[in-house]
Amino acid sequence: MIGAGPAGLLLARLLHNAGIDCVVLERRDRAYVEQRQRAGILEQTTVDVLRAAGAAERMDREGMPHDGIELRFDRRFHRIDFPSLTGGRRVMVYAQTEVVKDLIAQQLAGGAPLLFEAEVEGVEGVEGAGAGEEGERGRKDASHQTSSLTPASTPTPTVHYRHQGRPATLTCEYVVGCDGFHGVARNAVPAAVRATYERTYPYSWLGILAEAPPVYDELIYAHSPRGFALASMRSPAVSRLYLQVPNGTDPAEWSDTRVWEELDARLATDADPGWKLERGPVTAKSVLPMRSWVTEPMRYGRLLLAGDAAHIVPPTGAKGLNLAVADVVTLSRALVQWHVTGSTERLDAYSETCLRRVWRAEHFSYSMTGLLHTDPAQSPFETRLQLAQLDRISRSRHAAAELAENYTGLPIKP
Repeated sequence: MIGAGPAGLLLARLLHNAGIDCVVLERRDRAYVEQRQRAGILEQTTVDVLRAAGAAERMDREGMPHDGIELRFDRRFHRIDFPSLTGGRRVMVYAQTEVVKDLIAQQLAGGAPLLFEAEVEGVEGVEGAGAGEEGERGRKDASHQTSSLTPASTPTPTVHYRHQGRPATLTCEYVVGCDGFHGVARNAVPAAVRATYERTYPYSWLGILAEAPPVYDELIYAHSPRGFALASMRSPAVSRLYLQVPNGTDPAEWSDTRVWEELDARLATDADPGWKLERGPVTAKSVLPMRSWVTEPMRYGRLLLAGDAAHIVPPTGAKGLNLAVADVVTLSRALVQWHVTGSTERLDAYSETCLRRVWRAEHFSYSMTGLLHTDPAQSPFETRLQLAQLDRISRSRHAAAELAENYTGLPIKP
């Protein structure tokens, strides 16, 4: 696995638990990886997977289960109750940084090799015969001591990397790219067989971390004439808050006071016009561009892509980390089938299986983003359409259930 984000680390844990040898290569050092600020919402399925993998002890102790979200629009509010609309499904607020810390601790305590400061420079030998052309290789013996399971007639995947400044080479049977949008893995798929689909949005998010109690015990998504706002959290004492801002915004243009005042204005309702956020020291401030992006296929020969190496969603629908988890669960099942029986049926279907879920999540994230944000070129007619749809969600159980089912996450098929 290239990349020690949640996708690579979770896949390593699932394969280790199944007795399959693997190595994780991460170009950054451990401190950097454990401090990267990313998503904070775990779908029900992601929670279930972490528990099944034995990686949920701290999540269950410190995470915050949420049974809904609140929508604010037209200066009013409406709560979406997840369990009543989804048959009991909910989400968990537990930051991706904490998931990564938990998985790293597990790997280093007794899992697959995990090398930090191991920068991959190139991947070779993944082309040619794909998994489906290898034939039945038979079961490994009980000692798992076979020397090479790759037929001599097919290329041997080779990863060239530098570990703490020294060149090194790793040969393997499959390479999994979990190294994100800017990683090397997806570029190992020839441009001639790769299709890319992209949507860039005409706005960004200004995000802050603040040492202040959350404004509400669940997330608030606000549509406002001034732009979108989101009130989220990382813990009972730390708030994570976002404002829609123009592309190219410099965070330095926004003083802490200006951020708090704008959040108050966008989150206001007529039911409590004097309401304000509880303020506290701002410990981090950054601007996040918004993008929808998918590359197909997610498999080329013996190279498989997972997580942000294959797809990116705008954060409005809270799908990025959760899509990565669905990818690696699907992939781990495919690799276990191959490892135990020699069958490549699931590996052959990996890309198609994952992309069905990816495009469903892309559509949901795209829809949520378009519903709640104000496009700089938006007409009053389009604003009224947004409000009409938000009003329908607040009045129609069917519309609310559609949102709740997608937000809490579609189950991964057995």
